[in-house]
Amino acid sequence: MKKYFLTLIVFLTLNFGGLVIGQVWTGSGVTSEWYTTINQAPWTPPGFVFGLAWTTIAITFSLLMTYSYLKNSTKSLKLFIPALILNILWNPIFFGLRWVWTGLFVLVLLSYFIYSIIDLNRKMHGWKYAWLGLPYFIWLMVAASLDMYISIMN
Repeated sequence: MKKYFLTLIVFLTLNFGGLVIGQVWTGSGVTSEWYTTINQAPWTPPGFVFGLAWTTIAITFSLLMTYSYLKNSTKSLKLFIPALILNILWNPIFFGLRWVWTGLFVLVLLSYFIYSIIDLNRKMHGWKYAWLGLPYFIWLMVAASLDMYISIMN
């Protein structure tokens, strides 16, 4: 039980730490003149939804990675590390550099890694733990649709 909680703390720290780094790199991006004046998708959620979604994702994905790591450490970790890096990199690419098409590519790659983590767990344990990755994957589909809309319409 101690190993479980220590592992969970590590993944919570990594996931929330990644969010903090991403937010720092976003800077004023969300409130910048560029972002507030571009054509955004009509289905863009209000700002508070992003915070709620990412908090939920960080918790559920940390639980999934804890179970996954304790069951098959190297396989899940090899997928987690690039996913974490891509998640962090999206913010400066999209908001800082304003490379919206590159941002979309990053989201597609990130979606691949998250899907692979979910699928790895589904194959090994059924949906017992794998479902914990679904909030992340679904949110990435929403984010990709928002990014694609911005890429096409601006």
